[in-house]
Amino acid sequence: MSKWALILGASSGFGAATAKELATDGYNICGVHWDRKAQMEKVEALVKELESTDVKVKYFNVNAADAEKRSEVIEFLKAENAYVKVLLHSLAFGSLAPMFEGDKILTQKQIEMTLDVMANSLVYWTQDAFRAGLLQKGSSVYAMTSMGSTRAVATYGAVGAAKSTLENYIRQIALELAPFGIRANAIRAGVTITPALEKIPVVEYLIQEAQRRNPAKRLTTPEDVAKAIKALSVDDLAWMTGNVINIDGGEEIAG
Repeated sequence: MSKWALILGASSGFGAATAKELATDGYNICGVHWDRKAQMEKVEALVKELESTDVKVKYFNVNAADAEKRSEVIEFLKAENAYVKVLLHSLAFGSLAPMFEGDKILTQKQIEMTLDVMANSLVYWTQDAFRAGLLQKGSSVYAMTSMGSTRAVATYGAVGAAKSTLENYIRQIALELAPFGIRANAIRAGVTITPALEKIPVVEYLIQEAQRRNPAKRLTTPEDVAKAIKALSVDDLAWMTGNVINIDGGEEIAG
């Protein structure tokens, strides 16, 4: 079997950085992303960069919340006789709006969509990968969470709820897949400049506060997280499961 990383949200931010880091470590990369035509030039450049490391690379520009598209990706990996050593959930597609005040408050449809894409999809992808035999002893499942899982941030209510749910799902996945030697952990990065962060209306405030609070006086980078994921995925750390792991230079603990 060949070693693969299955990365959901693989075209930018944490997903792209992790794809690069794992490719240099010999992982074949299967990336799932959803980008418009205007962004495809950057995605194609990323794929070429990954291919230059002499690993197999396959990117699917599809809606990761679509069951039929998920099946298509799973079937591709089965045909490749893949062993998915790393499954990273880094989907950042949700509604940013207040719940009560303003012209555009969160609707039921927006809340349900955010939870489905940014949380529930973790369960569906993990279920299908496990049933297909892609996740085996030594595999790691990761989900990108954020400080919004424990704090209230303006306009972040639906996404924060999704992050809290995501952490709960990780605990459940860790519990149920531990007998199979499969671990699951949530990664809580510090404030990181990514396309998803830049969409938050209060982004400048979040950046300033993170820089003030962080003991290292800098923001987290996608590369910080990617290196941590590579390190956490070694077989010697197989006993580490069910956690929310802060990759933030001490930002979470600082006052």
